[in-house]
Amino acid sequence: MASPTDIRKGRVMMYQNVPHLVTDVQHRTQGRQAGFVQVTMRNLNTGASTNTKVRTTDSVEFCFMERKKLEFSYQDGDGFHFIHPETFDDTLLSRDMVEDKERFLVENTSYDIMFVNEKPVDLDLPAAVEMKVTESAEGIRGDTASNVQKPAKLETGLTVQVPLFVKSGDRIRVSTENATYLGKA
Repeated sequence: MASPTDIRKGRVMMYQNVPHLVTDVQHRTQGRQAGFVQVTMRNLNTGASTNTKVRTTDSVEFCFMERKKLEFSYQDGDGFHFIHPETFDDTLLSRDMVEDKERFLVENTSYDIMFVNEKPVDLDLPAAVEMKVTESAEGIRGDTASNVQKPAKLETGLTVQVPLFVKSGDRIRVSTENATYLGKA
């Protein structure tokens, strides 16, 4: 058991017998009353966000957490398979855990996976991923107005707006935050 003053952003703590990832912490004091810690955290089982107050007299339980860089291998009916590059251990992430991040998963690319008590609980995407363009209309010669864009379908099925010079077969970088074109790879 630890003190609430040990709560930091990025740590995993048990709250109502469920692991929660701390996303924001604010230490507060109120006049003559005892201080407290205002904690915003995300439930690692459901993904729901919670905001709670922890008094300085309470005790907090932290979970052992580590991040491993694993390589995305393939997807099947069971979920998404990630392989450790050195030991070749297979880690399976469920569809619920991956959710909307699926469109940014490129085979043979490394991703950070958070483990709590040796169990995978979350997938962290990098700021940008490199993907291959599978379908893209040809740009029309003479169409040189600034910032003209066209849709391009990528290897994961994601469609993004790209400049006219991007062709099928090109590799581009895409932002994982808002699914926008960042440049050629």
